[in-house]
Amino acid sequence: MHGHGTTPPRDRTTPAGDTASAFRRPLLRRVLPAAAAAGLAVTGITGVAHGAESGTARTATADFPTWGTRWVVHSEADTGSPAVGMLNASGAGQDRITADYQVDTGHRVCEGDACSTYMAHLTGPVSGFVTVVAVAIPQDRLPGVPVQDGPPPEQPGHSRQEMLARAATWLTADNGAQVPYSQAKVWKDGYRQDCSGYVSMTLGLPTPGTNTVGLATDRDLTRSIPLGELKGGDLLIDANGDNNNRHVVIFEKWNDAAHTSYTAFEQRGGHGTDHRSLTYGLPGGDPEFKPYRPVAFGD
Repeated sequence: MHGHGTTPPRDRTTPAGDTASAFRRPLLRRVLPAAAAAGLAVTGITGVAHGAESGTARTATADFPTWGTRWVVHSEADTGSPAVGMLNASGAGQDRITADYQVDTGHRVCEGDACSTYMAHLTGPVSGFVTVVAVAIPQDRLPGVPVQDGPPPEQPGHSRQEMLARAATWLTADNGAQVPYSQAKVWKDGYRQDCSGYVSMTLGLPTPGTNTVGLATDRDLTRSIPLGELKGGDLLIDANGDNNNRHVVIFEKWNDAAHTSYTAFEQRGGHGTDHRSLTYGLPGGDPEFKPYRPVAFGD
């Protein structure tokens, strides 16, 4: 993957003459791996213990990491407006931001190969506006955050194809490697790095994601379906027990006409993002897993 340069943006969002260098981050904007379209190799059938996930649903917040150094926070959605603060003033990537809306300024700000016309309105750690280029996310605008005087925020994952394409992005999002598993950490896009955080990302749910129990019981999110009706993008969920054994996987396709196994995406403990053959929920597999369909698909 390419990386961004270490020079400050040319619009002086970082002060002119500043010699503090910004660390490099992967070029992720507008990039989906070819595997999303071509399919990936199956690595073997398994029905062994699965990864855990966070046991408590967290309040959804528009919370994102930053990168680089000395990003100026402006008083208005204009990079020429007065500075009211600075992000990462003394070191690279030290701050996280919370934002309640964003503005398409029409003015393009670039750092290396990453560009955006959006500025985010921050509610923390300082109030004001900062270019979205300062935020360590793959998109050129904040996912799930309303655009002022614009259409409602785009909610990805409302089609099966789009959901599976988003699932594939985490296979290579960590500089070509899979996103590591964690119940406590969130990835650059704001989603928790466990199984339910991963599924929340693919469905475009609010960050940092709901938990497995929520995915199984919230009828605004999913509904129960018969096992034989599984289609790409449906879920198999074990919502029993505690956060050390609950799990959810994303069904992609049956591996044979007899439905003896299927290929799925999952975020599992000890490995991270995976794409492999599973038997969870099938005869002879883990019987705790039940099939569910995201209601966003509309069928």
